[in-house]
Amino acid sequence: MAVAPLSIPMTSPHSTLPPLLIHCSHLPFPKPTKPLLPLPIRASTTPSSHPIHIPPPKLVRSPHLDSHASRHSHLRFARKLSTLLLSKPRHFLPLSILRRCRRYLTLPNRRPLIPMILRYPSLFRLIYAPSQSPLHSSVLAVTLTPAALSLFEESSLLRARMEDALAAKLHRLLMLSFHRRILTSKLVHLGPDFGFPADFRSKLCNRHPDRFVTVNTSYGRAVQLVSLDKSLASPLPPLRSYNDDRIMDRPRRFDFIPLRRGLNIKRCHREFLLRIRNLPEISPFDDCDLDSLSPEMAEKRACAVVREILGMTVEKRTLIDHLTHFRRDFGLPNKLRAMLVRHPEMFYVSIKGIRHSVYLTEAYNDKGKLLVQDELLMEKERMMELVREGKRMRRARRKGFDLNLGDDDLVNSEEAENEPEIEDGFEDLFEVGIGDDWEDIADDCEDEEDEVEQFWVKKAAAAGLIERVSEDGDGVEVW
Repeated sequence: MAVAPLSIPMTSPHSTLPPLLIHCSHLPFPKPTKPLLPLPIRASTTPSSHPIHIPPPKLVRSPHLDSHASRHSHLRFARKLSTLLLSKPRHFLPLSILRRCRRYLTLPNRRPLIPMILRYPSLFRLIYAPSQSPLHSSVLAVTLTPAALSLFEESSLLRARMEDALAAKLHRLLMLSFHRRILTSKLVHLGPDFGFPADFRSKLCNRHPDRFVTVNTSYGRAVQLVSLDKSLASPLPPLRSYNDDRIMDRPRRFDFIPLRRGLNIKRCHREFLLRIRNLPEISPFDDCDLDSLSPEMAEKRACAVVREILGMTVEKRTLIDHLTHFRRDFGLPNKLRAMLVRHPEMFYVSIKGIRHSVYLTEAYNDKGKLLVQDELLMEKERMMELVREGKRMRRARRKGFDLNLGDDDLVNSEEAENEPEIEDGFEDLFEVGIGDDWEDIADDCEDEEDEVEQFWVKKAAAAGLIERVSEDGDGVEVW
């Protein structure tokens, strides 16, 4: 419907201009008001409580913990490839099969596989293994070095001695869940962080039938708890005392929030953390109805659950992506990362790399060192030593052969190792295995090697980095 313009005559006697036309839509009429939003939910059960004012998440970097996360990301490719090789009885895999595991190895298609393997000469080696196929007399494969095999054998013996402690960890983890059971496909994500063996279902679950049982669910196989153990239902005690740094031993005049050195937060953020801290204590092992809890009490319980999970890990850290798999099992919020950032007195979120990590701050000192060292950290430290030894070997090879093998092409190798991990069915590799008929699979589906891979094969052979293994596995000669 058209609106007729208004004619406003000019009052000046000296004006000769026509009357000014003003459209009604330009007049300062009041705009229609929006519908009112619902009132904010009250934070506490008391009628005089204030609504939750969640402060904006502010992430302050910690150089020491960020460097720790960077070192962990550098070992991702080596640890995943070692897991694949250890899943085979003879600890080697043909490259034709290994190329199908690019997504599990977080290796993009543009990155050749052979130079990434040669980047760790102290962990892996290329061999020509004999083949039973009539089409190929030998196949190019990758296997572990004797030093790497010795490392993983010692780690396996150490896990065997700590079997009762690992079973207690799994018992406590299942007690945190609402239904006292967790899918096996989910446990695989947190298994390495807890120090579980790759075949934990056969070594932990089947060897402790009085504690665990494997059941079938509509979502897959799950590990279920047989009975509760009240002695394991105690929350994690404080790992660090903040009273040792005080100069004067006297009561504090104000409420204290333990923050890492150099971290300052706003007043509204501090008041929010004090409200959470002054709420009644709640045990993460107790059964409760989340719908009956206030928002602040539900957040305090979720923080307690995450603290228990991080406290049971070997390095007191894990990936946030791994925790998101357990939101329904443990009653964690959907915006889990935002909750972790809101509580810097308990957690630190490292954004180093594509996949973000979360640390339990009370388990580290101001220099980023663990206050209590776990025995299972020996495997990672020795693997780091082997990686550094491999760098020295590559440096010596460049000086001796004047051959820059795999280094120029891997200048941006950190980018390849930080690619996001995609679930593709290899998570439970030890449960199902690739199978012993890998040669038949290779004969049916093997395609022609890429020109880039052929180039790196010739380059590695020219440098004498490919060995030939006899049928009995004893005779090794450089090819």
